[in-house]
Amino acid sequence: MAQARPSMQELIRQRTRAGFVGRGAERALFRANFDTAPHDERHRFRFHAHGNAGVGKTFLLREFEQVAREQGAVTAYIDDSAGSVPEMMAEISRQFAAQGRRLKELDRLLAAHRERRHEAELAALAVLDTPPEEAGPSAGGRIVARAGVVAAGMVPVVGPLAGMLDAEQLAHVADRLRASLIDRFRSHEDLQLVLAPEQVLTPVLLRELADSAAPWIALFLDTYERTGPYLDPWLHETMTTDRHGPLPATTVVATAGRTPLDPARWGGLADFVRACEAGVAGRWAQVLVDAGADADAEPASRWGSELTTALDTEGVGAALGLLLRRAVLDAPAQARARLVRGDELRGEGAYAQALTEYDRAVELDPALAAAYRHRSGIRGDLGDHDGAIADLDRAVALEPDNAWYVALRGEHHRIAGRDGEAVRDLTEAIRRDPALGFAWASRGATHERAGDPDAALADLGRALDLDPDYAWALARRARVWRARGDSHRQLADLGRALALSPDWPWARCERGDALRAAGRDEEAVADLDIALALDPTYTSAYASRGESLARLGRHTEALADLNRAVEMRPGYVWALCRRAVLHTAMGHPEEARADVARVRELDPEALERFADVSVLP
Repeated sequence: MAQARPSMQELIRQRTRAGFVGRGAERALFRANFDTAPHDERHRFRFHAHGNAGVGKTFLLREFEQVAREQGAVTAYIDDSAGSVPEMMAEISRQFAAQGRRLKELDRLLAAHRERRHEAELAALAVLDTPPEEAGPSAGGRIVARAGVVAAGMVPVVGPLAGMLDAEQLAHVADRLRASLIDRFRSHEDLQLVLAPEQVLTPVLLRELADSAAPWIALFLDTYERTGPYLDPWLHETMTTDRHGPLPATTVVATAGRTPLDPARWGGLADFVRACEAGVAGRWAQVLVDAGADADAEPASRWGSELTTALDTEGVGAALGLLLRRAVLDAPAQARARLVRGDELRGEGAYAQALTEYDRAVELDPALAAAYRHRSGIRGDLGDHDGAIADLDRAVALEPDNAWYVALRGEHHRIAGRDGEAVRDLTEAIRRDPALGFAWASRGATHERAGDPDAALADLGRALDLDPDYAWALARRARVWRARGDSHRQLADLGRALALSPDWPWARCERGDALRAAGRDEEAVADLDIALALDPTYTSAYASRGESLARLGRHTEALADLNRAVEMRPGYVWALCRRAVLHTAMGHPEEARADVARVRELDPEALERFADVSVLP
């Protein structure tokens, strides 16, 4: 049977995709984001591409949409054909329905919104057609008119007509229209659907997104220079507060426009900016190439070509490196470019080089709070938590209202074992932003270690109320259940955590330990096998697997694992104790006595804690 021939459109799309060079690194970065769990600091919820017309922003956004669908995401692409937040929601609902994810309640309310809006428009025309009363406008009406909010659409049905009216007429219209709408719409919801539809629609959208059971949700907002004025405030409020309810942590938003994001609104949220700089390097490259051609200046043209090649083959990070080495950017721009370059290097595991980039960013712009925040992350990666805390002290001083920075400082205190300082910072972060689930979870983990299970359960439960898919909070709560002897709930939370993050070695080891404690050694070994495949340097996983293998009678394998654990950590008392018991079972009394002697040197009380070890010679 003859094979079906591809259409012209399909061939054009294939060739266009194949020829779309210069964006491979951005696509790879966006794709890798779906392999990073939302709780992981490396995960990004917000992407933004910006640059002049013609640099390929729309194509890049469409490429991102294709990548997201390949990763199982339900997607929606919105451009400036949606002229308001409700119209954007309607387009999201339409596209989700086409992918088998209907948002039924949102559709019902959107239909009601359209009906009520139509009624309100008729009411507005009636008000405009009716001669005003002799009494002048109210003070409220005058304020509305003077502020220009009617013309801007705050009284939405008058906005399109406002240009025909002077300020005095607008004030009259605002008063009379408000009274007319209140009289017409007895239901508060109906009135809100006309005057403030986002307040009614947004909670429903968020609830139905959470109920959709989609593995990922990806929204792509194009022509943001036009849609941003009305979408950006809504998007910021929805992503950073719980005013309308929780947004699923599996949501990723990508926008594209001619200008960067508003730093006054998004600047403090560096953990959202790994921006796709579709314009910065590309514009410089084109300027240099054009200048070289116009002036017959071969060095400039060659420099522009080098920059273009780096952008095309290695991505934004490499191109920024070239820009930085040649000092094309001014100091503040260089500082931000250093942060992007540092993030690239950190993602590649080149920590020392990343630290150098962050150091340079701090030197170039000492007032850039994000520079200290980024450097604190790499210092934490390197185990320098005191250095991380010092950087976050500076970041908080520069942006005192940034709850995220305070919470991160608390987390570094927790990791460093300073529970009092951790609780202080995390409590302050929660006071500043009660919707910051990270702070609740970190404080819960601090309470768990301090031996306060009730407080730990309360905080971890709140974190999970804010984000039911918060795998780290689930795994930490499992530790509280373990301390209470509730293995059923412990295993349930670990199971949920691993369903969300199956490639998380720590959670695998935690569940392996829980299964071993429950006497389910075969299952324990299976989890610990995965943990060690993911992280071959996981010392406690070797020790735990060695104990389960010993109980299964697989003594040779067990001894190899326990030997490995002790080699990696010579003072590992628990592993030494388990190896002493195993040596006895295998008929190696001298080796058993040597391990017991070593335990006595390290921790004499350990022999009392482990009954089966205390009876050894």
